[in-house]
Amino acid sequence: MIQIRPYRQGEEIKIREVFFHSVRNVCIQHYSQQQVEAWAVESYDADKLMAMCKHNQPFVAIIENEIVGYSDLQDDGLIDQFFCHWQVQRQGVGQALMNHIFELAEARGIDRIHSLVSITARPFFERMGFHVVRDNEVEVRGVSLNNFVMEKVS
Repeated sequence: MIQIRPYRQGEEIKIREVFFHSVRNVCIQHYSQQQVEAWAVESYDADKLMAMCKHNQPFVAIIENEIVGYSDLQDDGLIDQFFCHWQVQRQGVGQALMNHIFELAEARGIDRIHSLVSITARPFFERMGFHVVRDNEVEVRGVSLNNFVMEKVS
């Protein structure tokens, strides 16, 4: 069973591992090796990671006491981070996280949810009711990555 709960201080490394391995093992099907290495670098700044978690206040998906995914919902409706562990893809973790986002948005009176969505995640977001607003390109550590601005309006 998938449990969704707020992240707890001290879980930053587990969250980072979910992100890193998701990008490196799943997104590699749509991005080059150079792109995934720029996006998910080997080393990271633990203080910056802790500050990001403190600011974004993510929530985590738990299966058998292990963090298998995480996301957030900012006050303006932005989903800044949305990642599922590469070994639990297509097992309902993403859907559980997204349903939690929908519940939070309704409770907070947010009628527009939006995110920068990877090529890899686009089909999932579309199944969850999002549509592409526009194609987007970002530069990460000097490397260009294509993604999409997507939104869902209530």
